[in-house]
Amino acid sequence: MTGAQESYLDTLASEAGEEIEPELTKAEASKRIDELQDKTGRGRSG
Repeated sequence: MTGAQESYLDTLASEAGEEIEPELTKAEASKRIDELQDKTGRGRSG
């Protein structure tokens, strides 16, 4: 995953009370971001 993905995942995971696997691919990180955004309500426009 990229540095930006890792940073954002850390934030989302903290809010969601979850942990992130340390060595995700870019695609896996993107999917996890989507999942955590759904869970936390972040990244939604309405």
